[in-house]
Amino acid sequence: MRSLRFLLSRRWILFALVVVMLTYAAWWLGGWQFRRLDDRKASNEIVRTNEHRQVTPVGEVLTPDGDPTDADEWRVVSASGTYDADSTVLVRYRTRDGAQGVDVVVPLVTADGTALLVDRGWLETDPSGADADVPAPPSGEVEVTGYVRANGTGDSTRVDDLSTRAISSDAIGPAIGRPVYGGFVELRSEDPEPATSLEAVELPELNNGPHFFYGLQWWFFGLLAVFGFFYLLVDEWRNGPASERPPVRRKDKAPRPKSRARLQADAARRQIEAEKAAKKAAQGRPVDQSARSAPPSTGSMAPDTNDAAGESRKAAARPNSSGSP
Repeated sequence: MRSLRFLLSRRWILFALVVVMLTYAAWWLGGWQFRRLDDRKASNEIVRTNEHRQVTPVGEVLTPDGDPTDADEWRVVSASGTYDADSTVLVRYRTRDGAQGVDVVVPLVTADGTALLVDRGWLETDPSGADADVPAPPSGEVEVTGYVRANGTGDSTRVDDLSTRAISSDAIGPAIGRPVYGGFVELRSEDPEPATSLEAVELPELNNGPHFFYGLQWWFFGLLAVFGFFYLLVDEWRNGPASERPPVRRKDKAPRPKSRARLQADAARRQIEAEKAAKKAAQGRPVDQSARSAPPSTGSMAPDTNDAAGESRKAAARPNSSGSP
């Protein structure tokens, strides 16, 4: 065994630094997944609580000059007013079950002139919303209930020609020229009902998602890096660097034994060759030496003879007493 002084070499110092960085990254990513799991659980608890709370008038939850809080998301509020169909905003590139479509947002103008943005549902159409045949909302006074949602953020909330990628009251209000409540609602019910309904909002799935297993996976990768480092350390401590070890000789492979079918085929071939050689010898023709060298077969062949021994066509001619044949 060698001393551990090889750990001070440049190669091992760099190797150790790489392992430390990989382990830290795996630890941080695993922790991030577990933090996302905690956020998911908290969000699910809010949804479960709010969607079963008593329906509340919109003015008690939303205000024109503020966004809804996280604790207010998915609360059910009610409002009455008239739909401003001319100010309908289409939310582009919304998919459901692989189908392309748009969400239809229509302002509901309340008695004091403040509009509540109502996402009335999903319509299957061209994903850009161009030339979409949007069903008309109910006319006259309408009573609606809906789930409170927070505004979207970023460049996707920009409104162009009453079309956007994400709903934000901060962007839609100036685009339609009306004061609006902060946030928006996703429609749960409206009275009276429209002649043609849109597909209702999809409630969020209240599961924990894959974050727990992703977190364990990242931590496993970190442990694997540490295990690999110490495995290679012990291997070099015991056996020295791989470049200084004698080459490992490969053992010659033993010939593969022939199968039973192959052995039977070879025996049958040798028997046929031996029978052919015997026929040639009996007829006085030259015999192939390779056939003679073939091992005898297990079968037997009787010579073709006549009744009289002297008339045998396969017996060699013997000299008579006078010395002539």
